[in-house]
Amino acid sequence: MDGKSLLILLFVIIAGAWIWHHLGLRQIALHHARRAAKKEGVQMLDDSIYLRRMRLARSTESIIAFQRMYQFEFSTVGDRRFLGWVILRGRRLESVHWQPYVEDKIIH
Repeated sequence: MDGKSLLILLFVIIAGAWIWHHLGLRQIALHHARRAAKKEGVQMLDDSIYLRRMRLARSTESIIAFQRMYQFEFSTVGDRRFLGWVILRGRRLESVHWQPYVEDKIIH
């Protein structure tokens, strides 16, 4: 195996590890979004979450860490969709934010 092939193989391995790590963090964010939606009394829609933004930030455990903002959609009783955000710093939950919403009431 020559140097160029070895470099390409190393790049593929690092990219695969990065993707695997990101998917694990996505699952952590999804867990926090589900838990927060249940606590807030709203319904998380589509059971999905996606990475909205990623940046470097200061960390309490190390000098720097990645801060990731994941976005999801939720609804109250009605059919309107609202946005929510889960922010992770490293692997730790930093905060959950909700788009302002009005609770819909079911009238019998």
